[in-house]
Amino acid sequence: MFKRKRAAITLSLIMALTIVGTACGSSQSASVDGKVNVVTTIYPLYYFAEQIGGEQAHVTNLIAAGVEPHDWTPKSRDLTNASNAQLFIYNGAGLESWLNDFMPAIESGGDVRTVEASAGIALLDGEGEEEGHDHGEEAEGHSHEHDSDIDPHTWVSPRSALTMAANIKDAYIAVDPAHQADYEARYEKLNDRLKQLDAKFTEGLSPFAGRDIVVSHQAFGYLCRDYGLNQIAIMGLSPEAEPRAQDLLEISDYVKSHGIKTIFFEELVSDRLAKTLANEADIDTMVLNPLEGLTPEQEKAGDNYFTLMERNLENLQKALQ
Repeated sequence: MFKRKRAAITLSLIMALTIVGTACGSSQSASVDGKVNVVTTIYPLYYFAEQIGGEQAHVTNLIAAGVEPHDWTPKSRDLTNASNAQLFIYNGAGLESWLNDFMPAIESGGDVRTVEASAGIALLDGEGEEEGHDHGEEAEGHSHEHDSDIDPHTWVSPRSALTMAANIKDAYIAVDPAHQADYEARYEKLNDRLKQLDAKFTEGLSPFAGRDIVVSHQAFGYLCRDYGLNQIAIMGLSPEAEPRAQDLLEISDYVKSHGIKTIFFEELVSDRLAKTLANEADIDTMVLNPLEGLTPEQEKAGDNYFTLMERNLENLQKALQ
């Protein structure tokens, strides 16, 4: 199992960078007076927080469009913005490997409430099996260091996203109870859309129960668990986890012997291995988006969590026909 690259950022270095950044005038505050200021770590959390927060919230996402979250590490301005927020929403489940240094700094620097959006979801390990510990209790204890083989890609399943949206709604109400009715009303709209999306995936993938999908990046474990598919990944939980030559040979043999017609790749990382395997096996490639972030083109086109997830469903159905 691959070992997740851990960001080499110590608390002392972060604080030093903060001082330098402030002195140079390069650190800009993301705070807006009169609103609940929210900082999120990845696009799906940003989208859910915006939908629920509405006019009462100002939401900033740390990772820019087109950047792969597994590659990203925070800068001094990110620490400043998170420290000045009322809510800092992170995925957890080991996705943000830099949290152990980042979290103590923001919690000591302001009155920010930290929210682990994946709390309450039954986590999967790298083999697609459910973990045996109580994830919710772990979140309460601020234990941000998870085993390297925990699958962090909870949001890729609409069923898991329902739990994440509820966690975000509860956090808004905790820091701004005066607008509880507003948050609950907007949450109900989002919740209804997520339930409809869940129903679409359930109905749309039920004819293919038990079927295999071959993917470049092992990011679809929760989607496969919740909708009855089996994930075969070329690379590991991190897209930098290069497979061995023997792994590629085994996947190639499996693709040929099981009549796999499509290998899925994603936009934010290289499609080289997926296309090499597909060419060797004389089959097609197609996008399956893990929604770790929008590309600049998707951002410009107005894509969002729902449009991309519905495109994923369409591509899965095409590939499995």
